[in-house]
Amino acid sequence: MDEANRTTTVTEFIFLGFPGSPSLRLTLFVAFLSIYLLSLMGNSLIIFLVLMDSTLQTPMYIFLGNLSFLEVWYTTATVPKLLATCLSKVVTISVPGCITQYYFFFSMGATECILLAAMAYDRYVAICSPLHYSLLMNSQICLKFTAGCWTGGFIAPFLPTILISHLYFCGPQKINHFFCDSDPIFKLSCSDTFMVEALGYTCSSVVILSSFLLTISSYGNIVATVVRLSSREARKKAFSTCASHLTVVTIYYGTIIFAYVRPPAKYNFTIGKVVSVFYCVVTPLVNPLIYTLRNQDVKKAFRKILVQKAIFFTSMTRKF
Repeated sequence: MDEANRTTTVTEFIFLGFPGSPSLRLTLFVAFLSIYLLSLMGNSLIIFLVLMDSTLQTPMYIFLGNLSFLEVWYTTATVPKLLATCLSKVVTISVPGCITQYYFFFSMGATECILLAAMAYDRYVAICSPLHYSLLMNSQICLKFTAGCWTGGFIAPFLPTILISHLYFCGPQKINHFFCDSDPIFKLSCSDTFMVEALGYTCSSVVILSSFLLTISSYGNIVATVVRLSSREARKKAFSTCASHLTVVTIYYGTIIFAYVRPPAKYNFTIGKVVSVFYCVVTPLVNPLIYTLRNQDVKKAFRKILVQKAIFFTSMTRKF
């Protein structure tokens, strides 16, 4: 078969999703849809609060607003197809659409890794160098950090995506997953994928491990500083400040390191799909839940907005 024919043989892929009886798939659909909607509402609420409340327009909450904005699109890149596979036995995606989904999924994943590292550094400066915080992490520097996170995240998977777009797909066309992840795509290619696999895993490992090490380093210094505090209340407050961020970091890095920092030959598609649910569906919900339930500033801002809206609607009602 010549190359011209090979490139036109497969024009779309079919997602296999999660196997099971119709009742099990319907149960999964309801569960995933509920988590997805809660995630969208929770993250949208954080974005709204950060934009509307001036007390939250500080580096810590600017980072949090960006993380919530990222989570909205991160889940939207994969979850709709996941929901479709729960309702229908045949869910397709075009080859260009699959490559596009791959690029945006990994771009936003890389951005989240870098952003979590930046957030850890922000907490490190706030706790370990509080007198220099306004100098080292002011609003202008924070915006530069944020721009760097988004730029670095979208550059990281660019070259692997270009190489994947030049692969040939001549069948089979069934992707054993609910989105266009790297390993399922490589398994379907009729081309030699060694170079693109090596480059893809190298990029993923460098971004994930470097961000993880920077994050752990920041928290290591925080712990060392907190332990030296003489006041028990000061130690408790410092640990409480970082607990929510550390919880998100642990869940997110734990799953993506398991999924992407390992030899490709040992990839198990069934386990891979289950693990993917955690970083595609669960973690984006955990982020707003943890930050809003544990953070007094966010809860205070939420109550203030509710009071303002109640006063506004009361005044409007009286006019009519």
